[in-house]
Amino acid sequence: MCGIVGFTGAESAAQNILEGLEKLEYRGYDSAGVAVLNDGIISITKVTGRIAALKEKTNNGLALPGTTAIGHTRWATHGAPIDINAHPHISNDGRFAVVHNGIIENYMDLKVSLIKDGYRFESETDTEVVVHLLEKYYNGSMKDCIRKVAAKLKGSYALGILCTEQPNKIFATKQSSPLILGVGVGENYFASDVTALISHTQNVIYLEDGEFAEIDRESIKIYDCTGTEIKKSISHVNWDIQAAEKGGYEHFMLKEIVEQPRAVKATLTPRIRDGKIVLDDLDLDLTGIHKVLITACGSAYYAGCAGKYIIEKLCQIPVELQLASELRYSSLIINDGTLLIVLSQSGETADTIAAMKECSEKGAKTLAIVNVVGSTVAKLADYTLYTNAGPEIAVATTKGYTTQLATLYLFSVYAAGVLGRLSKEKYSQLIKELLSIPKLLQETMDMNSKIENTAKKYFNSSSMFFIGRNTDYAVALEGALKMKEISYIHAESYAAGELKHGTIALISEGTPVIALACNEDIKEKTISNMVEVKSRGARVLAVALNDDKKIAMLANDIIYVPRFDSVFSPILEVIPLQLLAYYVAKFNGCDIDKPKNLAKSVTVE
Repeated sequence: MCGIVGFTGAESAAQNILEGLEKLEYRGYDSAGVAVLNDGIISITKVTGRIAALKEKTNNGLALPGTTAIGHTRWATHGAPIDINAHPHISNDGRFAVVHNGIIENYMDLKVSLIKDGYRFESETDTEVVVHLLEKYYNGSMKDCIRKVAAKLKGSYALGILCTEQPNKIFATKQSSPLILGVGVGENYFASDVTALISHTQNVIYLEDGEFAEIDRESIKIYDCTGTEIKKSISHVNWDIQAAEKGGYEHFMLKEIVEQPRAVKATLTPRIRDGKIVLDDLDLDLTGIHKVLITACGSAYYAGCAGKYIIEKLCQIPVELQLASELRYSSLIINDGTLLIVLSQSGETADTIAAMKECSEKGAKTLAIVNVVGSTVAKLADYTLYTNAGPEIAVATTKGYTTQLATLYLFSVYAAGVLGRLSKEKYSQLIKELLSIPKLLQETMDMNSKIENTAKKYFNSSSMFFIGRNTDYAVALEGALKMKEISYIHAESYAAGELKHGTIALISEGTPVIALACNEDIKEKTISNMVEVKSRGARVLAVALNDDKKIAMLANDIIYVPRFDSVFSPILEVIPLQLLAYYVAKFNGCDIDKPKNLAKSVTVE
């Protein structure tokens, strides 16, 4: 969740760190800090709250002279979000400073041992054991010292380190937590996310678990866990800084909602050539697959819920869904006839990575659907399909979700074609429909240009319920999540047929019920549920296909989406629900891009 940045070069290091930390604000944090090495002294400034407060406290970095520094945004796990628990942490002798992303699981045992050795702890964090271990084991060689420290640590970590005896250098190592090195001209960097680097360099090196980097302004040396120097290839990131800026929109979330037609087009069109789906990165024998297992967390999991319906319908293969946080503790039957589909926007979600490793050990083939090139999930997978969504800054995903869904659509039609489950005519029809999705996404937004007015009727609600059946239910799950995570309104989703099994007891006069009724095959059943809740006083906002007069007569308010094959309709239905959540949150005065207690990339379990 936290963000870390390191810089060494010829310019003001503190200013570079502050800029990088601002780019990582979307990850979620409650405190921040920077440590600058200058003339053999490490100076540290920390604040509780936003980067703006850190900039003010350091006079935009000018109060901290020096050309080598590390910085951190912290989301509290061990210890309250107060200044003393914020990173960086410094050793008792002042020689070392550390920033850390992750969790040191055995920190209590290490802390007890270090206290016995005479080390003084200032914070409640797990991270502080690292800086004292560095002091304990340093013998003049940072390579030897970091290897010894890493051998003592259990858990996940990305570490950035300063040492007063190593001027103009920053050091970095990682285990089960993302860390990227930025390769510049006369300056070099590390960061937990490429977004922090992209305004300075598009050339990066992905550090692997157990590797250690020694970085100065002219060179980057990388060593493996044995201390042997290794050569790593430099990757080029195709994002540009404009893609990560608001571009005139009030919030990143709104910008990213509007970007969805273009993002989904980037997902679909390069993989459809001459009327066929071509997945260059998928050399998989599908005939040996007897079961598909989809795992993910949060919105990615809900994309998988929608994907389940289309895979089963087109491919006629059974599909199981399991939350990644539950999968590794379950007793699912997994073998070499299982295809595990892993969904992750960042590719660094800790629970997803753990579940993926568990399934691989049992023989499952793994297919990752992920946005970030070179991420841990992408590297662990047997096969990878990138969503090509571009950078997504708002914590609440929008285009990340729809591009995952578009990729699942591609895979489903591709697999059904390979397995001979589609006629030529049906295959061609589905290809045509896939290619029409970007245009229909734009039409969906155009049709709902007045949704802001609709949101005014619902923003002061204390609770909302989202209902639907089949594919509509899958979208209801994501719609409720969007509402709760950015507006802080209690919002729950239910399979509409389950209302009478208990949930309807919660419906009272004026309760908002968002009813999704775009699946033509079962629309009449959902209409019955709308009547049920209305008879108990609910205010019904329906999401329906364009010009559905029957539903318009029943609902208090209605949102339309273009008429489309129900198997692909979820990707259209979710758009107005994203917009509704956005405007409800705006009217409630919420911090839309950085909702409280949430982070973009959940890198701890």
